[in-house]
Amino acid sequence: MNQPDSFDGLSAFLAISKRMSIRQAALDLGKTPGSVSQALQRLEHRLGVALFHRTTRKMALTEAGTNLLLKVEPAAQVIATGLEDAAQSAKAPSGTLRLIVERLALPHVIEPLLPAFREAWPNLNVDITVSNRHDHFVSEGYDAGILIGSYIEQDMIAVRLSRPFQWAVFGSPAYFKAHGKPAVPSDLVRHECIRFRRPEKGDIYRWEFVENNESVRIDPSGPFTVNDGELMRRLAVQGVGLIYSSTFHTSRELADGTLESALLEYSPGNDGLYLYFSKAVRNQPKLRAFIDMCSRVLAI
Repeated sequence: MNQPDSFDGLSAFLAISKRMSIRQAALDLGKTPGSVSQALQRLEHRLGVALFHRTTRKMALTEAGTNLLLKVEPAAQVIATGLEDAAQSAKAPSGTLRLIVERLALPHVIEPLLPAFREAWPNLNVDITVSNRHDHFVSEGYDAGILIGSYIEQDMIAVRLSRPFQWAVFGSPAYFKAHGKPAVPSDLVRHECIRFRRPEKGDIYRWEFVENNESVRIDPSGPFTVNDGELMRRLAVQGVGLIYSSTFHTSRELADGTLESALLEYSPGNDGLYLYFSKAVRNQPKLRAFIDMCSRVLAI
């Protein structure tokens, strides 16, 4: 004996619950009102209970219908997402992947990754905008961005692209020889500091530390204010003053000995470089291909 289909009539039930109209539900499902009505009747007959109160003018869920909707609707959304994911996975990456990338990511991510990505997906184009201003990420139609983790909006999905790094104070060996190294954050009032104006916000970036398990923010003073990270580091190398940056931004200068760190033990924590994107595009084949290549080439 054939077992009844447990899902028979559920799509009709969900569509009617959304519209509270058999006619409107039929339009949503691309079926006739008669077939939708019959599907609902079969479901009610199988369950042995009425799911809707019906009058000539309106419909309303019964208590049994409300309880069924509460249990079935979330499961239906999970099933729909699973079907969408399966359909997306079957499609080859194509079109153009639009990225907005902060300049720091160019030598560490973009330059080592693009040749391999091009070889793997020759029919996929990549459009890269280099900018530290990501406040219009969604409205300007980017598929994904690359940014420091602490700057990314909370509702975005983020994938780490770099090893963890720390924020601290940096200066040249000559500067530290002449003026000494600050031992605690409050020592900075006696030092020349190069201030950084954030291009995306226009404000002066405050230097952040953790001291005695409490957050400490310092508004540095100094004769120079810049809005370019590369210029800021070059000035520090020349011994003009101290800067607040990360071990990632200054990795080249730390390696060649032109900058040294200070107050690392007061760092507010580990940060990183991340690829980020919205939930709406997370299953795009072109984006998935880029993420896979990042994990393969960068080996984080």
